[in-house]
Amino acid sequence: GRLSEPYKGVIDCTVRTYKTEGFLPFWRGNMANCIRYFPTQALNFAFKDKIKQIFKASKQDSYMLGFAKNIGSGGLAGAMSLCFVYSLDYCRTRLANDAKSAGKGGGERQFNGMVDVYRKTIASDGVAGLYRGFVISCVGIIVYRGCYFGFYDTLRPILLGDNASVLLSFALGYVVTISAGLVSYPIDTIRRRMMMTSGEAVKYKGSLDCAMVIIKNEGFMSLMKGAGANILRGVAGAGVLAGFDKFQALYIAWRLGNEKK
Repeated sequence: GRLSEPYKGVIDCTVRTYKTEGFLPFWRGNMANCIRYFPTQALNFAFKDKIKQIFKASKQDSYMLGFAKNIGSGGLAGAMSLCFVYSLDYCRTRLANDAKSAGKGGGERQFNGMVDVYRKTIASDGVAGLYRGFVISCVGIIVYRGCYFGFYDTLRPILLGDNASVLLSFALGYVVTISAGLVSYPIDTIRRRMMMTSGEAVKYKGSLDCAMVIIKNEGFMSLMKGAGANILRGVAGAGVLAGFDKFQALYIAWRLGNEKK
């Protein structure tokens, strides 16, 4: 269902959702998110290391060239992983935004669950409906992952060194996650708006048309709606990035120790 009145902010969204739908709807769409999350992270890190071999760093590289290689490898890894999990992200978005409104003009839920999202979308728009906004998503994921991995891999040796604590590594990961999220957030807003038009009579002509309509009707800052909640969510992303580095170091040390025995 669609809202009878837009949310005024994170607090208003939280209060109204709890009041009209209860506690459990805060996790609506989380099953699709969980299914999507693990292969996404696995593919990101798997592709990242393989692609970094292609963009192999050299001691002769300048600082800017090394930085560009990090952004290129991280961004390409993210875009490749998106090809495999985009329909799950679409499903999560539709379920999370499928509100049950108690106000006048509000409607009942449009979807009953993940399978229902796939069934109704394919029936109305075909398989292409599951990939609406895919192109701008690839642009966004390249920007986000490029900053996410590029900033972290480049700044880590400069700011942390070889013997940094888990806390400092986490802090850098958090700052990098937030920075990457804010840079790419307008793109994320555009792609989600495009996702929401699947099954609707009126659709945007493309990502540029979507951006222009939003800016014209709602103003530029509407592209940043929800950024505050996204910053809070960034804690998890920072933990994954910092934790992976520490796990990788422990695993390498363990393997080297076993080889010496």
